[in-house]
Amino acid sequence: MHRAPAVIALAAALAAAGGCADVDGLQNDGDLGTVRAPLTLWKDIRPAPPGPGGTAGAAAVVPGLPKVPGLTMRGVDPLAVVRADITSATAQDGGTGRLADPRAAQRLALCTGAAGADCPVRPGVLHDLTGDGREELITAVDIDGRVSELRVYTVRDDGSVARILSRTAVLEGVEVAAEHLAVREPTSNPDYVSVSDYVWDPDAGIMNLSQLTLDECPAIPATPLRTDGARCAR
Repeated sequence: MHRAPAVIALAAALAAAGGCADVDGLQNDGDLGTVRAPLTLWKDIRPAPPGPGGTAGAAAVVPGLPKVPGLTMRGVDPLAVVRADITSATAQDGGTGRLADPRAAQRLALCTGAAGADCPVRPGVLHDLTGDGREELITAVDIDGRVSELRVYTVRDDGSVARILSRTAVLEGVEVAAEHLAVREPTSNPDYVSVSDYVWDPDAGIMNLSQLTLDECPAIPATPLRTDGARCAR
């Protein structure tokens, strides 16, 4: 027998109400408890808007660098790019840490000449993250053995080098696959890691966070970057 939608809706409503009689085989699960709205804490307190210098994740041309010939990151010195970026960001935020960890500039002082064993800048990895056929430069500055400054740079059409992603993080692992960059970080639960997935946003001109998930994968062995997009299996 065909039932009108109103009858079906009424039956479902009766079944959901505590203490009601069975309707056409629908069972009463009893009192399911009282549904309460979330309690908002400190509702009258809001953070101040970002200053005129921008935010840490904003795109910015790195000052003081020559134009890149051939519009390719190949042949560009990663240390020179990171040094110019950190120096500019530290001066811009006044050492407050809003754009760069204030210790990053001090750590870069260990890099004398070419990046050596004491230099905290990780080996640069080239990978096309924007989908334009040009490779971006991915690197990081290790601050204190745990915290790092992750940086991604691209070459614009005019040859200038621009930072398209920066974040301070505990890098449990960094992976690139296709045009995605995944940053894995530990959580307060040792059984899970947080995975932030970044993809290129052509309108904003930056790598934007597209997905944030939890993963049960164990810690990835310490390597600068993974480029195979590997995931563990449980």
